[in-house]
Amino acid sequence: MGVAQLVAGFTIPASSPVLAVGQAAIDLTPQPVKDFAISAFGADDKNVLLGGILVVLAVFAALIGTLAVRRLRAGLAGLGVFACVGLAAALSRPDANAEWVVPTLAGAAAGAFAMVRLTRAAAAMTGRPAAPPADPDAPAPVFTLLPNPDAPPPSDRKPGGQERRRFLVASGLAVATTAIGTVGGRELAERYNVAKARAALRFPAPAVPAPPLPPGADLRIPGLSSFITQNDKFYRVDTALLLPEVDPATWQLRIHGMVRREVRLTFGQLLKRPLIEDYVTLTCVSDPVSGPYVGNAKWLGASLAALIRSAGPLAGADQLLCTSVDGFTCGTPLQVVLDGRDALLAVAMNGTALPIAHGFPARMVVPGLYGYVSATKWVTDIEVTTFAAASAYWAVRGWAQQAPIKTESRIDVPGSGASVPAGRTQVAGVAWAQHKGVAAVEVRADGGPWQQARLAAVPDIDTWRQWVWKWDASPGSHTLEARATDATGYTQTAVQDQPVPNGASGYPSVSVTVRG
Repeated sequence: MGVAQLVAGFTIPASSPVLAVGQAAIDLTPQPVKDFAISAFGADDKNVLLGGILVVLAVFAALIGTLAVRRLRAGLAGLGVFACVGLAAALSRPDANAEWVVPTLAGAAAGAFAMVRLTRAAAAMTGRPAAPPADPDAPAPVFTLLPNPDAPPPSDRKPGGQERRRFLVASGLAVATTAIGTVGGRELAERYNVAKARAALRFPAPAVPAPPLPPGADLRIPGLSSFITQNDKFYRVDTALLLPEVDPATWQLRIHGMVRREVRLTFGQLLKRPLIEDYVTLTCVSDPVSGPYVGNAKWLGASLAALIRSAGPLAGADQLLCTSVDGFTCGTPLQVVLDGRDALLAVAMNGTALPIAHGFPARMVVPGLYGYVSATKWVTDIEVTTFAAASAYWAVRGWAQQAPIKTESRIDVPGSGASVPAGRTQVAGVAWAQHKGVAAVEVRADGGPWQQARLAAVPDIDTWRQWVWKWDASPGSHTLEARATDATGYTQTAVQDQPVPNGASGYPSVSVTVRG
């Protein structure tokens, strides 16, 4: 594994067997398991996956190492299983080529060499010969930890210090190779780091600046989500185990498919287009009721609608199949992009270049649609097509092809399980109905009558909206619920629904204890 990591650092970091197997696991994991991982581990789900893979590898390695001591060919066969899994995972990646198999093959060769040397050194140290090769005509023995009855008797010669030193040296070299390969591979992978290029970027003034924030847009209540979500606190949900490092000097966007003319755009050309600045709230479809996967930011980017129109979409086209540099695909309704909202090919977030984790150097931002059908990060390809002709990554896995964001709300203050003093208590939260606008929020205690909350000001209809309600809290245990109504007159439903296939629904609620 250390050698494979090192070779991947010299070639393609994502071709590391561990990363390739991890990406394949993400693709093949059943949806209920993915939902559990997201809900249980949140932003740490990828670290848990990689940790689990390494634990499985360690256990399997221990088993085949033990087997190799008894019968070397059987241990090498187990190592071959390692290699086959790694090769299959690497070749399953959308952008894989022949170079992707090199790290796994190199790692397997290093593993075979280490296995042979270590088993021989162990046999010499213990005073017994290495396990003989299996007779190809004999039936394969059942794996057992008992001594092999067919093996020659142990030597009467007791092992000396020289054999022990040889074993320790061989073991030490194996450990050192692992450490050097792992650390060296990581360092080599970081040569692709684009942090300096990101920090050096300077953006022209927007042709259309964001509207000024009206007074009272942020109620500044402790515990309430701020109107602007800081970049380092903005939720991240994607399928990338290794963040793509895309140099803006080499980035290109291709727009093709059902168009009159193909368009290719460099990053420099993108920055020369009129840039639009706007506040837009993004929401992930996997966000449960009262969940954390929603955030608001000020985005800067070029008009996506203008870019698509420059290619001249043909009649009948209804989908933009957008592809990330790592092969992830996203299906965006064409008509939504062209209907006049500020759909952006964004290059900046909250006044700085996009963070690498959020799509640097360019990503899509489309108000009113869940992220899995609108917010392609590290986007490099847009195919104008139809929903009938092509299905994107999540649509193939059972999610809706078109996914407008549902009108929702969340209670931030007080938190569930909180203890508050009796008397006037602030109940506060956020509500969102992107590209419709939040018109009202109501709150109730213990299933009683709905009470109107006070709404914070907002710059436009594409952002979430803070709200607060003054509650006369009496001692005891209470349940608080909220619901939002958007500008179309639709009120958030009480029907509890899971995120699959088009977003969760239901009233958010918190249980609190009021002290007398």
